[in-house]
Amino acid sequence: MPHPRLPRLLVVLGLAFAVFPGGATIALAAPSASVSPVAPAAPRIPETRVSLADFGATPDGETLNTDAFDRALSALEERGGGTLVVPPGVWHTGPIRLRSRVRLHLEAGSLVQFSRDHSLYPVRVFDARGEKSIDTLSPVSGEKIEDVAITGSGVIDGGGDAWRYVKKPKTTEPFWKALVASGGVLNAKGNEWWPSQAAMDGAAATGALEAAGSLDPAAYEPYRLFLRPRLLRLLDCKRVLLEGVTFRNSPNWTIHPWLCEDVTLRDLKIFNDRWAQNSDAMDIDSCRRVHVTGCVIDTGDDGLCIKSGKDASGRRLGVPTEDVLIENCVVYDGHGGFTIGSEMSGGVRNVLVQNCTFIGTAIGLRFKTVRGRGGVVENIHMRGVRMTGIVNAAIDFNFFYTANGTPAEATPTPNEGTPAFRNILIEDVVSVDSGSPLIMRGLPEMPLRDITLRDVSLSAARGADLLNCDGLRFERVRIRAAQGEPIMTEAVTRSELTLLP
Repeated sequence: MPHPRLPRLLVVLGLAFAVFPGGATIALAAPSASVSPVAPAAPRIPETRVSLADFGATPDGETLNTDAFDRALSALEERGGGTLVVPPGVWHTGPIRLRSRVRLHLEAGSLVQFSRDHSLYPVRVFDARGEKSIDTLSPVSGEKIEDVAITGSGVIDGGGDAWRYVKKPKTTEPFWKALVASGGVLNAKGNEWWPSQAAMDGAAATGALEAAGSLDPAAYEPYRLFLRPRLLRLLDCKRVLLEGVTFRNSPNWTIHPWLCEDVTLRDLKIFNDRWAQNSDAMDIDSCRRVHVTGCVIDTGDDGLCIKSGKDASGRRLGVPTEDVLIENCVVYDGHGGFTIGSEMSGGVRNVLVQNCTFIGTAIGLRFKTVRGRGGVVENIHMRGVRMTGIVNAAIDFNFFYTANGTPAEATPTPNEGTPAFRNILIEDVVSVDSGSPLIMRGLPEMPLRDITLRDVSLSAARGADLLNCDGLRFERVRIRAAQGEPIMTEAVTRSELTLLP
């Protein structure tokens, strides 16, 4: 039955109507339509093949092969493109810069091990279509290139444990003791380990430099360890294929296609320690035409993640992530199985997630934002998702991501920084043994709008919590709460929340 605080609801000729005090009726929005993303184009790479071993590289795990990788990739580039084969062995290297019309192919038994020498990854200015920012060079990178691929069954290790700070509650006691004994510094509370004092001071120092508008790499250089690089960053690239390879031990986000078009991520394995801070497996950021399929993820932050820039910078770029198909993936440990946000200021639209399994993540389907982000998230369809052992909410919409769920004292007027989520369909979803089945927290000035749950079964320790929602529709939804009411609502309007027994 609907919660007693909700308006009484009728269903007439298949249309739902909210009946408000005094008899006024308002038709609910029709159920959200299915989404059919546009498929990405494949990269076009010539047949030429060369071996890394032919360019003076040594696979002994000690020799630095940065120059050999660069010579081999440059040679292929001069020939018009082709495939660089990385044979079995441990290939110690510094940064690798990808080229257009070139494939990096890792044979079985190959391990590309990135150096732990931070000086090999310079601080530099990144220019994203006029939006400039400071960061460190990624172990693997490409900018404004076309027809690029990384394939095979080898392993890429980002050496991330040499960069990351660690939070004690995420670790085991033996690991923490060994980490502290290895050197580094602890914060005042003794619950965070940092590789250096400069790294620990980096947030305040780089924040002050950013506030002053500094784009001088030399000013940021003392805090290089704080500016941890993405393992793989592709900026403004077209026709990208990543297939079969294992990525592990990232310093920061693992795979970051940014302002790219026609991206395929197929059969990847992405592994990071659960205490690997900010180790999102993949962040698809202001990209168009993306297909993610068959990936297996176990990481310390979000798994399958959609972004589109942050705050004013993201809104100025104004490039949404759109036409994305994510299917047949498994996410184990991680913060969110599938996530949109919190950086989504350019908007997200036309996304289909299907036939995915999340086991033991903190949250299953996760949508996060905050006042000031702006951006519109719309036309999102999730179906065939199976979840078990989700620690917190199986489905979580949170407009208070960085505010701990605390509303403002006064409701502000909507502006360009007000985020909006609308026209979202969640169907054929099962979650067993989660902490909570469903949390929906919209803003009073911008409720979550026109969201449909259809053929959904959720069992959890407690019931659903719904705040600031409009046009929410349940169709054949079952919520089983071990304790308390199955649904609690506040400021939910024009909605039909009938539950199956």
